[in-house]
Amino acid sequence: MNNRQLFLRHVAQLSDAPLGLEIVKASGMYMWDADGKQILDLIAGISVCNVGHCHPAVVKAIKEQAEQYMHLLVYGELVQSPQVAFATLLTQHLPASLDCVYFTNSGSEAVEGAMKVAKRYTGKTEIIAFNNSYHGSTQGAMSIMGDESWRNAYRPLLPDIQHLEYNNFDAIESITSRTACVVAETVQAEAGVHLPQKEWLQALRAKCTSTGTLLILDEIQCGLGRNGTLWAFEQFGIIPDILLLGKALGGGMPMGAFIANREIMWTLTNNPVLGHMTTFGGHPVICAAGMAGMKVLLEGDLINNVKAKEQLFLKYLQHPAIKEVRSLGLMIAVEMESFAVNKKVIDYCIDKGMLTDWFLFAPECLRIAPPLIITEAEIKQACDLILEAISNV
Repeated sequence: MNNRQLFLRHVAQLSDAPLGLEIVKASGMYMWDADGKQILDLIAGISVCNVGHCHPAVVKAIKEQAEQYMHLLVYGELVQSPQVAFATLLTQHLPASLDCVYFTNSGSEAVEGAMKVAKRYTGKTEIIAFNNSYHGSTQGAMSIMGDESWRNAYRPLLPDIQHLEYNNFDAIESITSRTACVVAETVQAEAGVHLPQKEWLQALRAKCTSTGTLLILDEIQCGLGRNGTLWAFEQFGIIPDILLLGKALGGGMPMGAFIANREIMWTLTNNPVLGHMTTFGGHPVICAAGMAGMKVLLEGDLINNVKAKEQLFLKYLQHPAIKEVRSLGLMIAVEMESFAVNKKVIDYCIDKGMLTDWFLFAPECLRIAPPLIITEAEIKQACDLILEAISNV
């Protein structure tokens, strides 16, 4: 059997029609399939490869750390310099109240840890999330996912969960003194890039403060420069109690984190001891990769140029068949008439050598979330192909 047949036979499938592209190489903005076809990557592994595929600095860091040591012991017992250095770098670029990092293997695991520490720290059980939110697919994360069609297939899930309308001022009144935490995406991604009003996020922050509720902001997709600032919450004038990171955090390697004040995080150390455990979270090779990737973001102009690149997409994506374009930085949703139309556009683009996708809760929207290294010429090329696809489907 060839690789495609082996893939379909032995690798667990999540749909009955996977893309099935056989990628043999990736570098910068591009991937290459087994036939040597070059593919422009317009989604960066779903906001993972912010500095591009196989950035030389990230690859170098991986090689150097792999030669020193890899896995040693479960999380938190040994002083491992890559963990210490990366946690320090992160906290140096965060508000002073976010000074303690727990590294995980993924964004979903960061969500799980944050919910546990919120309940443990506050002594409360109610968790509030929002409709059309996505926070992962593990049991706890799925409990707060904002779509009943996904949740219902796996019930019973966590109890004492309430879902509210995002960006709705009246909904905030449902937060009370019995609410342990509110979990919100700073920018709703899988809903098709929906931005909150600045005043709404500020009102949400104020309500959480007044009720003794922890505000957890999920920046797993939108963090690390994608929206034009290092952290999206900087644009809304608030600070969360717990910040969730993932996707781009590992520089292309699997990593997540939840970050809080040390006082909050300290509750995991007692009653019971080892209140949250992971074997591979904060793996030294991945920490080295993540730190290298973050340094690329911090030391160059990638983040500073995100807004200008966003404007180029908005300038070029003009067509009567496009109902709306929603964006914050290089997180962009192009809304079509229907999923059927959008799927034809996506398939056309893939066939012509450009990878794009749709959104879980907005299948009528085409996803644009390229590596932040994308050039003006590549933006024009991408937009021309999307418009060509719309005109030919």
